[in-house]
This record gives sequence, structure tokens and C-alpha cells, in this order.
Amino acid sequence: MTAGTGKKVVVFDYGFGNVRSAERALARVGAEVEITRDYETAMNADGLLVPGVGAFSACMRGLKEARGDWIVGRRLSGGRPVMGICVGMQILFERGIEHGVESEGLDEWPGTVEPLKAPVVPHMGWNTVDAPEGSELFAGLDADARFYFVHSYAVREWTLEVGNKNIRAPKVAWATHGEPFVAAVENGALWATQFHPEKSGDAGAQLLTNWIGTL
Repeated sequence: MTAGTGKKVVVFDYGFGNVRSAERALARVGAEVEITRDYETAMNADGLLVPGVGAFSACMRGLKEARGDWIVGRRLSGGRPVMGICVGMQILFERGIEHGVESEGLDEWPGTVEPLKAPVVPHMGWNTVDAPEGSELFAGLDADARFYFVHSYAVREWTLEVGNKNIRAPKVAWATHGEPFVAAVENGALWATQFHPEKSGDAGAQLLTNWIGTL
């Protein structure tokens, strides 16, 4: 599956995330991909992908050390597309709580990343996603499409309200493992997934194709 767009996408390399896997998946769908933490390159790319694995607090620390928090903020203030994956999605929220320790996130969205309440954690393996009507991210995908998850923490409540009818409300997708949790968000230039599209086969490739098509 190849989008053939030639769009330039930077996979932000701040020490947390399988950047090579993301690079291969993006190249598969036709993006011109570079792995870097260089400020100018990241700022000027058509799209910025922020991966993430491990602890919320460690990812935030690594992101700040690489000036990634500044880059994400500046790109979004100019309407430049950013996509977060796994913990790269979680750090976009207001805060994370792990082992009783609270850490500040990027606060692009209100909400708390908390331990999943499920009989078995981590949530590891394939699961379906309840995508919202009119989703661009999940366009062309069947309702029974499955995506690959690996996580023990998630956002269990979506609290952002848009009171202005002239502002498009974010589109939020949900999945369930023991309880419902936020699986993906589309919010203007900022998109994110809790699952790993780069590890989700053809369904993940279609999703990345959809993102690249908006760049």
C-alpha cells in the first residue's frame, strides 16, 4: 500500500520509541522519511511523528532535553501536522500518573494518563477500535479492523469540551480492555494513536496513508 505522496516526514528521535519501525512503515506508504532531532529539520517537515515507549515521565524528560516540547508547540501554533504514537500520544495530555507519581505532560489536551483497570495488564496484542463518524484517520477501514496495542496506562475519560459551534470538535476513537479508553484523537493539526500503526499491518498502513494524505 503506497500513497506515493513524497511528503517529508520527520520521526523525532529523542531516545524513546522504535524509530526504525516507524521509518519503515512511513516509507512503505510513500513518505520521504528522516529520523532526527534537528530543530530546523523537524520544524520544516510536512509532518512530525513523535513515537514513545516506556514511562511517561522518562519520555517527557527525554522530549524536553531534545527541545521536542518546543518543536511540537511551535508546529501546532502554526497549524503544522504532528502525530503521536503510544506514549507519544500519552504525553500530549495534561499529566500522567505512574506508581503514584504524577508527571506533567505537554497539556495539549486535558486529561490524565492512568493505570488501566483490567484483569490482565499490560494490554498487549490486537484489538478493534470504535472510530467516530466522519473520521479521516480511520477512513477506508472496516469496523472490525484490528490494531496492535502494548500499554498498561491510558486516558480513561475525555474531558475536552468545545463550546464554540464554529470550532470543530476533536474526533475521539475508543477501544476496550477491561474498560473503555481513548485509542486515538483527531484534533486539527494534532493526531495521535494509543496503538502502534507501524506494527498493525495493512490496517496500520492505511491509517498512516490517511495521515500523510492530509499533510
